[in-house]
Amino acid sequence: MSESYGKKCAVVTGSSRGIGAATIEEFAKKNYNVVINYVQHEKTAEDLKKKIENLYNVQAILVKADISIEEEVFYLLEETKKIFKRIDVLVNNAGIAIDTTLEDKTVDNFNKIINTNLIGTFLCCKYIGTFMKEQGFGSIVNIASGNAIDAYYPYSMDYDASKAGVISLTHNFALLYAKEIHVNCVAPGWVNTDANKEMDEEFYKKECNHILLNRFAEPKEIAETIVFVAEASYINDSIIKVDGGRRIC
Repeated sequence: MSESYGKKCAVVTGSSRGIGAATIEEFAKKNYNVVINYVQHEKTAEDLKKKIENLYNVQAILVKADISIEEEVFYLLEETKKIFKRIDVLVNNAGIAIDTTLEDKTVDNFNKIINTNLIGTFLCCKYIGTFMKEQGFGSIVNIASGNAIDAYYPYSMDYDASKAGVISLTHNFALLYAKEIHVNCVAPGWVNTDANKEMDEEFYKKECNHILLNRFAEPKEIAETIVFVAEASYINDSIIKVDGGRRIC
């Protein structure tokens, strides 16, 4: 256990599957201890922990916490401090989308999206970022979306708005934490995750035609970018699109 204290530590929210799980593995490959955060997918999180600890010489812990709830973000921070004593990287990956027609959009669902995607990111930046500032070092990578920049999609206007807010938070926290912490943002385009497995084939082909690489990204490709940005010594207050060269026309 004492050996683990000397390793760097990465906290990735919403990391039981998809981009989050891939990011956990990429950090583990680079000899980071990792914190796997989840809310619903406990079995998937446990399987990821076993995989990480079997393949890499690092420690992984599971922390069940809903990052849209202030007390649970504080719990995530305290559990991490208790085990690892330090936090080198925070990746604000947790997010939800509820795509519907305008007629079916509700204030309740809009609030759910904002609470997780935007307020959750704010809370993690506030509490974990403050701890990083006190320890004198750290890197925060917020996960936004190409939809917050130039890939508008009316069915997800609530999600798009929340991710645009994440970009704004990135700029503000980068300024606030400038001396001790790098704060950046990665904005993925389409990714082959569980959420997109049931996508209509015609829609999938149409979207691929808008991408210069003519395909969706794999979670690992986004994760590799996240780790690169987290470790980069002279990248700060940057919004980095990872969308394969998406073009509307």
